[in-house]
Amino acid sequence: MAFWDGAPCLEEGSMGFPLLGETLQFFAPNTSSDIPPFVRNRMDRYGPIFRTSLVGRPLIVSTDPDLNYYIFQEEGQLFQSWYPDTFTEIFGRQNVGSLHGFMYKYLKNMVLHLFGPESLRKMIPEVEAVATQRLRQWSSQNSVELKDNTASMIFHLTAKKLISYDSENSSENLRENFVAFIQGLISFPLNVPGTAYNKCLQGRKRAMRMLKNMLQERRANPRKQQIDFFDFVLEELEKDGTLLTEEIALDLMFVLLFASFETTSLAITAAIKFLLNNPHVLEELTAEHEGILRRRENAHSGLTWEEYKSMTFTFQFINETARLANIVPGIFRKALRDIQFKGYTIPAGWAVMVCPPAVHLNPEKYIDPLAFNPWRWEKSELKGASKHFMAFGGGMRFCVGTDFTKVQMAVFLHCLVTKYRFKAIKGGNIVRTPGLQFPDGFDVQIMEK
Repeated sequence: MAFWDGAPCLEEGSMGFPLLGETLQFFAPNTSSDIPPFVRNRMDRYGPIFRTSLVGRPLIVSTDPDLNYYIFQEEGQLFQSWYPDTFTEIFGRQNVGSLHGFMYKYLKNMVLHLFGPESLRKMIPEVEAVATQRLRQWSSQNSVELKDNTASMIFHLTAKKLISYDSENSSENLRENFVAFIQGLISFPLNVPGTAYNKCLQGRKRAMRMLKNMLQERRANPRKQQIDFFDFVLEELEKDGTLLTEEIALDLMFVLLFASFETTSLAITAAIKFLLNNPHVLEELTAEHEGILRRRENAHSGLTWEEYKSMTFTFQFINETARLANIVPGIFRKALRDIQFKGYTIPAGWAVMVCPPAVHLNPEKYIDPLAFNPWRWEKSELKGASKHFMAFGGGMRFCVGTDFTKVQMAVFLHCLVTKYRFKAIKGGNIVRTPGLQFPDGFDVQIMEK
């Protein structure tokens, strides 16, 4: 074994340059649909588990399904959630991803109040109404930039459910601050005026100021009954002996607003791209949703929870979209003590990055892994994570917003394929980065059937 900071560690890998490590190579964008070149090249050279150094921090990268699963299962025992200092600067030092133990479980239960099955059941008509209204609007235009417009649609819905925010009647544009935040989210962490990272921090600062002002206004004028998630949070803040602080509450609202609209809009954009590239999939998806309409007693009634739960092929399609889109290509943990696994030593205190794309594109598990094939999920009862599918995380930190994302995607697809035709006007390349992925100028034309 080699040594780094006095601890035994993996010999496989390279620590790059002093302080800088391999940060520049890691942050390089690419347009490949395959495993990111940074990871692929090192897998070929060093094997499925290797070491590197990013932003001055030693790191183990795991593309091994067994180690990934072990890491998720040992949350709180051998590993704990960890993100780089730059991440906590961006998302807040009290963000839910950086909290552990009882405090994390407490916040998770709070979020389930918003995204649990009963809440989602009641949300179906609202999601359908928003999707119907936006699609009608887009169909009257020559073309729409899909990522930005779906992000706007979902932000409108999410911000209303979370904080009763209405962009049309607000003096400030909350989403503009998130756009500034997102543009610098995956950038080299150089906090100098003019850099993308600095703009990201400034976007967060402005968004947090708006949320804090809203919180203070609500506290000064409390409502008699809960209407949105903010009301629920305020009720928790006022309880005797509450664990919730204003700082934690604001960081939670910020993360929920970001995660619920940005990742879902990316997933919908990727889904439309896959449909355009695979007409036979579109045909099967359309047949399922037209079948739902034919079976209704009242052709003009809205989508029901039972109809949503019946969308077998749609859920296969969503799984396959999540597998290939790899919207979250890295999940971070930290070793709490020296850990031996398959002859490797992971030193205490070292960060570990689980790499889902390497798992999702493994030809030993997925035949022709780069092919979009929803039928590969037939007869699969997958509702959570597994060794070979971790698009929504895994273990106790499995994403609590997963079902919310699936509801939004399924309802949007239902409205789209039953009433509209669509075609690409330009672009459609997915520019991939070590964080979220950004479709490159993906414009579509939407036409009524």
